[in-house]
Amino acid sequence: MFRASPAAFVPHREVAELHVIHEDNHLLVVAKPAGLLAQGDRSGDPTLVDAAAAYLREKYAKPGNVYVGLVHRLDRNTSGVMVLARTSKAAGRLSAQFRDDTVRKIYLAVVEGGPPESRGEARAWLAAKGDHEGMTRACTAPFDGARPAHLRYDVREAAGGFALVEVRPVTGRRHQIRAQMALLGCPLLGDVKYGARLRLPDHRVALHALALEIAHPVGGAPLRFEAPVPADWPWPDPASKARER
Repeated sequence: MFRASPAAFVPHREVAELHVIHEDNHLLVVAKPAGLLAQGDRSGDPTLVDAAAAYLREKYAKPGNVYVGLVHRLDRNTSGVMVLARTSKAAGRLSAQFRDDTVRKIYLAVVEGGPPESRGEARAWLAAKGDHEGMTRACTAPFDGARPAHLRYDVREAAGGFALVEVRPVTGRRHQIRAQMALLGCPLLGDVKYGARLRLPDHRVALHALALEIAHPVGGAPLRFEAPVPADWPWPDPASKARER
């Protein structure tokens, strides 16, 4: 198992220091801080891919382009472990693992209220809303264009109207945890897009990708990577870090 140092929030225009968890000839595994884009968008802000490429160029004294393959994503304001490919072959094989839902992912979330049971699973149907905010619509019954989503959860702690929940998505859908927890009546702290009552500083959403288990793209050895929660993580005192919308 491989761990990284916690990564703090990165302001939008600041190039991130790369927190490397694991590196070999095929993989670069890092702890993404909240506030950093995984890949470029219209904002033109620095990205994790930019930071990884800069790291590899400097470490290996490569003046030109270096290959960095993005095989999965975390939302900008989500922190945690991400795996990047260093070769196109590794990218293809890793992408297939994520596409086939064979990667095991473990998240921590702080939610307002709490799920209906201390341990359970949730199934829903999800589809992009098609709005300018890029949100996902979630329903308990199928609808046009929707795909099935499935996750399991365990409440680790609960206090003061909040809960710390371990979430293990079985499927990999866009905004799946955010949309499904909101559908359960317990939106993520800070996730005002999905109905949260309270905001966190810097538009932070209380979601952290704690662990990732993959098969190595060359040889297939099982690997587990972890990223400890960052310094700005709102548990165990979420009320002191949040404010009304």
